[in-house]
Amino acid sequence: MTDNKAPAERVLDLVVFAPAGLVLVAVEEFPKLVDKGRHRLEGQVRTARLVGQAAVQMGRRQLGQLVSQRMPRPPSPTRSPSGPTPDAFTPEPATAESAPFYDAPSAPTTPAPAVNGNGVLPALAIPGYDSLSASQVVQRLAGLSHSELIEVRQHEQSHRHRRTILNRVEQLLAGVDAE
Repeated sequence: MTDNKAPAERVLDLVVFAPAGLVLVAVEEFPKLVDKGRHRLEGQVRTARLVGQAAVQMGRRQLGQLVSQRMPRPPSPTRSPSGPTPDAFTPEPATAESAPFYDAPSAPTTPAPAVNGNGVLPALAIPGYDSLSASQVVQRLAGLSHSELIEVRQHEQSHRHRRTILNRVEQLLAGVDAE
């Protein structure tokens, strides 16, 4: 193409022929563009959906924990005013009929951990507990006393509900009770 066209021809190209050519190309190329876009974005959309679903589930779990922590609990008959003593609670033996641990929060079956005079929960016997994975916690459980195991169980039940930890604590408590 040469640029030696008259101004009227340039206007005609700009106003009539360019849009008409664009429409024709779009009609021919549209299905190809759709397939190309779908191919490139489908995996990203699927990943984004999974991340969004995981975020919603985590938010629900955290909200449930926050609500359960803020809800007042009736005093437990096994709890003394100064807090639980090691002999104040004896766990029920696990049976085949007993319900497994579920992620859904249920009514607390153990007394809440004692709060000291400053309104602070006592530290668990395992340093950095909340930042450890379940396998790291399980490795450290065997060296804990009966009361420390109960504290770990109470903390886990009121926070993350990790079945691996809760099952191992129950096994150790059953072994401690048998001695």
